[in-house]
Amino acid sequence: MPSMNRVYLAGNLTKDPEVKYLPDGTAVADLSVAINESYRNRTTGENVEKTCYVDVVAWQKQAETCGKYLSKGSPVLVEGRLHLDKWEAQDGTKRSRLRVRAQRVQFLGSPRKAEFSDTTVSAPAGTPVTTETNNTNTEQPAPPPGPSDNLGDDDNLPF
Repeated sequence: MPSMNRVYLAGNLTKDPEVKYLPDGTAVADLSVAINESYRNRTTGENVEKTCYVDVVAWQKQAETCGKYLSKGSPVLVEGRLHLDKWEAQDGTKRSRLRVRAQRVQFLGSPRKAEFSDTTVSAPAGTPVTTETNNTNTEQPAPPPGPSDNLGDDDNLPF
């Protein structure tokens, strides 16, 4: 049976990222993203705004980068997958929560906490910065789009 688990979220952080380190030194960042939705109520004609809050977890270098450059209110685009965490509370009750495990976090605004002096994450002003987690557990910043991308490559045209 085919299955797919992919999530894309665009919103703003509701608080500063919380970065913690596991005993083996692995960085883990907890993010909370607010996604706003607005629509017109058909019966009353009023504009209605709703907010959906989503917990996101980032790992390793991506977690450290999020902690360094993001803060409350930062706009982000998160690509990841749903993950169900299960545990037993101190009182013996079973608990669970559904959250997004980030595979890629793209910073949509300018950095608020630190200057872009780190060469692994530097970008010209206004260029979105991406951190990504892949199977080799290394991070590569996305190259900024250039005017020469795919020039002269007619085999890739959609028509």
